[in-house]
Amino acid sequence: MVNESMQRLDEVGSTKRGEKFYGWRVVAAAFTVAVFGWGTGFYGPPVYLEFVRQSHGWPIALVSAAVTLHFLVGLIIIPNLPTVYRRFGLRTITFVGSVVMAVGIMGWALANAPWQLFAAALLSGIGWSILGAVTINAIVAPWFVTKRHVALGVAFNGGSVGGVIFSPFWVALINKIGFPAAALVIGLVMVVALGALAITVLGRTPESLGQAPDGKSFEPFVSRVGTSSQTVSQASEADLFKDRAFLTLCFGMTLALFAQTGIVAHLVSVLSPTLGTQGAGLAAGASGVAAVIGRLIVGWRASGTSNWRAIASLSLLAQAVGCGVLILAAGTSAALLILGVVLFGLGVGNAISVPPVIANLELSAGNAPRAVALIVAISQGAYAIAPAVFGLLRQIWSNDVVFLTAVSIQLLAIVAYLGGIRTGAQSSARESKGM
Repeated sequence: MVNESMQRLDEVGSTKRGEKFYGWRVVAAAFTVAVFGWGTGFYGPPVYLEFVRQSHGWPIALVSAAVTLHFLVGLIIIPNLPTVYRRFGLRTITFVGSVVMAVGIMGWALANAPWQLFAAALLSGIGWSILGAVTINAIVAPWFVTKRHVALGVAFNGGSVGGVIFSPFWVALINKIGFPAAALVIGLVMVVALGALAITVLGRTPESLGQAPDGKSFEPFVSRVGTSSQTVSQASEADLFKDRAFLTLCFGMTLALFAQTGIVAHLVSVLSPTLGTQGAGLAAGASGVAAVIGRLIVGWRASGTSNWRAIASLSLLAQAVGCGVLILAAGTSAALLILGVVLFGLGVGNAISVPPVIANLELSAGNAPRAVALIVAISQGAYAIAPAVFGLLRQIWSNDVVFLTAVSIQLLAIVAYLGGIRTGAQSSARESKGM
């Protein structure tokens, strides 16, 4: 393996110490993948749901079940992505994901029978699973070590930007040219854009360019990655679910995203009576802008030695305070509603981007990719039912009960994150000694 790695470097002839570090170009590519992934796979389904319901008059429960299937697919796909990457290559799978997503969106637009709708949801769910958090982590992680938290934060900002752009753009484009034509346009643009990135950027690795992570001086580190990290993974991967650091991280992310997705799914509906439909849409966009700001603040102030579990907890606290302000607004104060949405939005982006950073810092190099895939899959399986659960709470009780429930879940998530601080620190210390 050492000889093969060194031969690849010789063939490329790329031990070019003077070259500009390529990692930030990779981050830009990951950012673009996130824009399309979240724009079509996370922020798109609520739009698809409404237009399908209006077009066919199908029960809301039926269409909502298709959205649930869209997210539940990740339970099967996401845990297996690291293995699939190793077998077929990251750039190939990313491009295939864009094609499957585009076909799935067309299926949503053209479905004339419930079975066709569920088939479309199955395809779009596969696409979302491939273009989501695990892929962003896989694209960025090989290029950074000490600056990985910054790089991941920038890349994951693409997801928030995808929400800011696509949430209103989907509605405007569908109203202008219809759902099938809109799906075709966005699908083609996505496939072409991600296909170009797959060819020009995603196939590169630090080894193939003779570069080291973080842009440091190149050293022949390939052989170490190819041997020791793989051994660590095989020796300890089965014990992940016995690792307190992993379990508290998994519980924290799952609870946080359950509450977050439940609120996001109903936010426009809750705000519309006071702000109007257009105003509610703009307020939801403001939440996306706040998410970008929240990530930028973390990227600016935090470092690889920061307490990232505390950072995750503070982000959740901001969301909880935002939900509290929404309760105080009582559905009548526009100013308080907007303030609550912005405070809630400050933590939205970090709920997704911070857990992978924690996993990379606290777990071994061999276990981190597997751990990220597992926590993303488990959390996605849980938050798939959040819109239905929160909708039931609205129907039985009131909007205030929804926000109180979200606050309770967010506080439980904080307890989970903080409960793993000592264990996470010990894991990091053990890993440092092992290196």
